[in-house]
Amino acid sequence: MFQANLTSVTMFFFLGFSHYPKGEIIIFVLCLLMYLITLLGNMILISITILDSRLHTPMYFFLSNLSCLDIWYTSSAFPPMLINFISGENTISFLGCAAQMYFSLAMGSTECVLLSMMAYDRYVAICNPLRYPIIINKRVCVQIAVGSWVTGCFTALVETVFVLQLSLCGNSVINHFACEILAVLKLVCVDTSKVKLIMLVFTILLVPMPMLLICISYAFILFNILRISSEDGRSKAFSTCAAHLSVVVLFYGTALSAYLKPSPKSKDAAFDKLIALFYGVVTPMLNPIIYSLRNTEVHGAMRKLTARLVVEERMRNLHL
Repeated sequence: MFQANLTSVTMFFFLGFSHYPKGEIIIFVLCLLMYLITLLGNMILISITILDSRLHTPMYFFLSNLSCLDIWYTSSAFPPMLINFISGENTISFLGCAAQMYFSLAMGSTECVLLSMMAYDRYVAICNPLRYPIIINKRVCVQIAVGSWVTGCFTALVETVFVLQLSLCGNSVINHFACEILAVLKLVCVDTSKVKLIMLVFTILLVPMPMLLICISYAFILFNILRISSEDGRSKAFSTCAAHLSVVVLFYGTALSAYLKPSPKSKDAAFDKLIALFYGVVTPMLNPIIYSLRNTEVHGAMRKLTARLVVEERMRNLHL
């Protein structure tokens, strides 16, 4: 399927941020720090969700899935980018580019679906609390998670296969820091209208439609929160929903800016890279911070885990 492209282009070259030589080292340091914070924050969130039985609830199950997505998402593009910067090569093989494009698309698409399902989970929890354990049971949680992953991986596979079948005509210089699908499309020298139509359909299905579902869910949620008589109850509901809405605005806002804007021009390359940096590493870094900042359950689980580790370390020292 890919033989024609493999014989014509076996290696891609990234321009990255070479147009801004004075800012490259700053961008490298910032990306490295944000990537490490992303890994640490999301791994801690996954760990405390697994280790603390009080967090074995649907919301934290979905949150763990979101953290896994964020780790895969950032790891698909940023470690190769950082390695390329250190080595000074700024290259990637054809198969490496295909894999990078697929994983970034798959994780991003899955996150679009998962965030909308998390909004539905909050809707049921706040608007129908008595039936919540029945409606959002373990089986339904697994089905929602699997459905999100399958949808994201399938749509990414379709888009990647269609793009990689196009003729690149020997052009191998990507004006980006990763094999982002829109940047690779600029290398194609044949008609791309069919692929762009497919991408437009998938983008509409995965971005505006889930956003619409989220807006409807939160309209009902807000109406029900205002009816809660307990001030503590209202505060807790607002806190949980505000965290989710913050993530939604950050993620969908950047996704809309990248994929539903008019046809990109060469002068927009810097803006495209900035947007890619934002939804590729900034948003995944902020997700665990946003969800745990005002979450007393997460704070309690972290204190419990820290105390357990301290006790285990002291016991180990006593035995020594």
